Amino acid sequence: MSLNCRFAVVSDLHIALPHTVWDAPSRFHLVEVSIPAFEQILAALVKQEIDFLLLPGDLVQHGERENHEWLVKTLSRLPFPTYVVPGNHDIIHRDGCDRTVSLAEFTQLYQPFGYTNPEQPYYHQEILDGLHLVALNSNGFEADGTPFHHGYLDQAQLDWLDDRLAALADQLVLVMLHHNALEHLPGQARSRMGQRYMVKNAAALTQRLQAANVSLMFTGHLHVQDIAQSGGLYEITTGSLVSYPHPYRLLTLSTDAGQPQLQVASSRVEAVPDWPTLQATSRDWMGDRSFPFMMKLLTGPPLHLDPAEAELYAPKLRHFWSAIAAGDALFEFEEFPEPLQQYFRRFSAIDTEGKPRLIDNQAQLLLG
Repeated sequence: MSLNCRFAVVSDLHIALPHTVWDAPSRFHLVEVSIPAFEQILAALVKQEIDFLLLPGDLVQHGERENHEWLVKTLSRLPFPTYVVPGNHDIIHRDGCDRTVSLAEFTQLYQPFGYTNPEQPYYHQEILDGLHLVALNSNGFEADGTPFHHGYLDQAQLDWLDDRLAALADQLVLVMLHHNALEHLPGQARSRMGQRYMVKNAAALTQRLQAANVSLMFTGHLHVQDIAQSGGLYEITTGSLVSYPHPYRLLTLSTDAGQPQLQVASSRVEAVPDWPTLQATSRDWMGDRSFPFMMKLLTGPPLHLDPAEAELYAPKLRHFWSAIAAGDALFEFEEFPEPLQQYFRRFSAIDTEGKPRLIDNQAQLLLG
């Protein structure tokens, strides 16, 4: 069956109505621009006449019911279908409170955006003839309802996934969840900082997807532009709407040539009202707040630098994370000692032979 469609991915919206914006000066992201930036993207996507939109979680700032309600109203006016999954910021406690939504309320609110069975926080939709979306809930909770530090898929969801994948054999399947299942940073699954962005039982998911010949998985959470690959499985994680470089993706999926292909294109929100130099301002905002983060990276494993030594290098890494977030970064830091050079070189967009592989923003992927 021939398939040719265009769709978009916008991740980690962190929608915040102005009166709900948190005063947190150390944050890397700019929730102040969430609504004008999202409205700008939606206007562009309407002109593009896309077939559907994917939103892989962290839809609102921090679980606020009124921010969720604003988003639901906005999505209901779009001329194309939209599909969502919850992120860790969408449900900050399983049972919610007077100001925040519960997991059960989330699926009720977003019933028009994938949850045909709102009693279940994951779903399957045939979004086009021959194209299916499996949307997963990677939020896990303790017995008292507090969230896990990491992502998690419980056994009931994995059993459901087994049934869905068996029923969709030989179909083209897209998978969407919030937390990462593949590593997008070196050693991410072994790092305390990196683990919080991953599904703890990621292997249980990826092994199932690979066995079912699923090629595409869409995630968010990490706030970086990156495409990771394990065998024939690609995980495309998209940076945050409210974090440098304020990206979104426009993708074209085609089977016209026989083998499925995905054309990946990425764009940025360059400016919004009151933020005319958003790209430069946001990059500097991130850099100005990078010192504590870089100190933690330099003094923690595997580097274990003495704090006095780390203080010499941290200022030179002011824009390290913004380069990671933008995707396709290449690092040298020739002024650093060789062990440090080697460590930071590992974060470059390179293949197994050490050659540049710049696919994080623009790419053509051949799917199995």
